[in-house]
Amino acid sequence: MKRIVLAAASSGSGKTTVASLLCLALRKRGLVVQPFKFGPDYLDPTHLTRAAGREARNLDTFLLAPQRMRELFARSAAPADISVIEGVMGLFDGRDPSSDEHSTADLARLLGAPVVLVIDAGGMARTVAAVAAGMRDFGGAQGAGGVQVAGVILNKVGSARHAELCEVALRQVNLPVLGFVTKDQHIHLPSRHLGLLSAEQASWEDTAALNAAQHLRLDDLLAVAATAPALPVPPLPQATPPCTRIGVASDEAFHFYYPDALDELRLSGAELVAFSPLRDAQLPGGLGGVMFGGGYPEAHAAELAANVSMRASIRTFAASGRPVIGECGGLMYLGQTLTDLAGGVHEMCGVIPYHTRMNPRVTLGYREATALQPSPLCPAGTALRGHEFHFSSLTHAPTHPAYRWTAQGGQEVTEGYARGNVLASYLHLHYGGFPAVARRLVEQCAGKSAEIQKAIQ
Repeated sequence: MKRIVLAAASSGSGKTTVASLLCLALRKRGLVVQPFKFGPDYLDPTHLTRAAGREARNLDTFLLAPQRMRELFARSAAPADISVIEGVMGLFDGRDPSSDEHSTADLARLLGAPVVLVIDAGGMARTVAAVAAGMRDFGGAQGAGGVQVAGVILNKVGSARHAELCEVALRQVNLPVLGFVTKDQHIHLPSRHLGLLSAEQASWEDTAALNAAQHLRLDDLLAVAATAPALPVPPLPQATPPCTRIGVASDEAFHFYYPDALDELRLSGAELVAFSPLRDAQLPGGLGGVMFGGGYPEAHAAELAANVSMRASIRTFAASGRPVIGECGGLMYLGQTLTDLAGGVHEMCGVIPYHTRMNPRVTLGYREATALQPSPLCPAGTALRGHEFHFSSLTHAPTHPAYRWTAQGGQEVTEGYARGNVLASYLHLHYGGFPAVARRLVEQCAGKSAEIQKAIQ
């Protein structure tokens, strides 16, 4: 399994742009490229997916136990010629500054993957070597085996001459340049409030991208990827025959799902049926349950509110007792109202008695949570790991909280809604890390569908 990790000194260095260019260039060479994104990120993978022509997968050392993460990685990487893994933040940035636990460096060690540094060379020449050597040498001091920094890709260089000056400096610290990317407004991806724009929203022309990618030294990069040691390929899991249909909200307003989590539902016996809360008049027929992932309901609040028939269909479905799951944006949509940043109030589904409003500041972080109530996902008392990243909040305290966790300052936090067949929360869960959660949801959906069918007959 040839593989490399693209890492940087900080966020904003251009990792996603460079990773996407590399995936595209390797794909155009005729290789099968499997992209991965480290961390609980939903947007960067859309760019990697488009560039590679193969669905990007998320890797996370907090949401997934190390062995489970390696299994999921190997399952997707094995059929490919090379895997390109985009890191997160700076190479050594994890949960706290005293260790690199849950950092890109941690991931590289767990996967035995060589690291290629993406360095924003704008305004630098010889200093590039100091930055790169510092990261390499710091990595060598970390833990058993250290981090193998194999070379550098220079980003945002002013010209070929600028790249040459940087390369001369890097030779002095014995780090090879594996390519460079120039300052080109047509290829560098713009940001928005939750990170990058999704691939569907960004303008990224393949012609301009391929022109930029011509400065990547693909043969050298492939040689680096080939130095990664072999990993065992896990046997393909035995899938349960389909026993229920689960509706998955999928459109511009709701599209934050981990591919491995959806796969876990399929393996547990679910047929996943996509639908659009924006455009469809009602839910698809024959569903045993329905899921609303995260996304941008605030950006489409007026259209969601205007689709009165869909909102009524969801209320009727919830009243039938079949499982309804909302994550983050899904919680906002299932609530009574959503207030946007301009103060506009939009009617939502009214399935849960919650009101949300948009805020200028973000709430984010990993969470170690305990379920307070039984839900379609787990019994009360279940310990789960998840992630928050949202700019909205409740306008009131939760009345039927789903989870409890302890914040950094020791404060106890209760969050979400869990009552009967409905679970809504800001917590993003990765079912790939908790297969029992996926199995329980499928069983609940199948059981409720069977009850309804029996009642009809």
